[in-house]
Amino acid sequence: MNNFLLKTFAAIFGVFLSTSALAQDPEFSQFYANPLYLNPAFAGSNNCPRVALNYRNQWPGLSGSFVTQSFSYDQRLGYNKGAGIGFLVTNDEAAKTLNTLNASAIFSYHLPVTRKFAIRVGFQATYFQKSLDWSKLTFGDMIDPRRGFVYNTNDFPNGNGKKAGIDFSGGILGFSEKFFFGFAAHHVTEPNESLVLGESKLPMKITGHAGAVIPLRKSKYKKSDTKISPNILYRNQGTFQQLNLGVYVNKGPIWTGVWYRNGDAFIVLLGIQTDLVRLGYSYDVTTNQLTLATAGSHEISFSMNFKCKPPKKKYRTISCPSF
Repeated sequence: MNNFLLKTFAAIFGVFLSTSALAQDPEFSQFYANPLYLNPAFAGSNNCPRVALNYRNQWPGLSGSFVTQSFSYDQRLGYNKGAGIGFLVTNDEAAKTLNTLNASAIFSYHLPVTRKFAIRVGFQATYFQKSLDWSKLTFGDMIDPRRGFVYNTNDFPNGNGKKAGIDFSGGILGFSEKFFFGFAAHHVTEPNESLVLGESKLPMKITGHAGAVIPLRKSKYKKSDTKISPNILYRNQGTFQQLNLGVYVNKGPIWTGVWYRNGDAFIVLLGIQTDLVRLGYSYDVTTNQLTLATAGSHEISFSMNFKCKPPKKKYRTISCPSF
């Protein structure tokens, strides 16, 4: 993609921002490596306190890529209590022009239903701050037919280019030793995040996810250390819909997986997990015409578990993939 096309894209991007538009959340391809981002009910679901770091670089082949980073911490409240807390900070930079910062506090609670099945519910409150660097936008009146973008624009900011507010989300998880399912509703109040005069509501995001963890057997009486985990994840936000189908294979500390996303990409991943640390890498292989221009998407995840006293058995942890 040449420089002229990139600048034209930026001009269209600027016009798009100057009207009333519906936004869409950034996303991570390693869904379960960033559990609090996926569903607030995951807060406190681990045996011990954990810290998670996630980095995603989407479309690095373009000069203005989309970079998203997140940091999260969660723990159970008390060794044998059902409550959990979590904190999540996410920063998203789009084309080095539009920046969104979210800081969330999460509370969850564990509800045993039977000896083998439990439910977790989670509630999330978020402070968001959005900002636009108007000086980096380009417009049609800046173009000379022969020399390109050489003029100053007559367009001026229609607002201060900044917006802040409060947002609320919630989620629920159901799980046993072999299967799990979850539902999350983000942006239930659909806050106005317009950076210019007017209104631009952030649509509610609905996420449904489910899967199973199936241990393989070497023989009738002896289990293997290999597990497979088929998964499905569906998202809807405004007019945007996405269906993800995937499978993980876990043997000892090694995780591999592949996902098929909504007809436009395959996600391949490789991860290593021990009792204390987890490290993963994934790559989105775009299957449409943008493949060569965008160079796909890269994602890295890292988490660390802290040592703690194990909880009573009735507060079992959710058995689900790590990436």
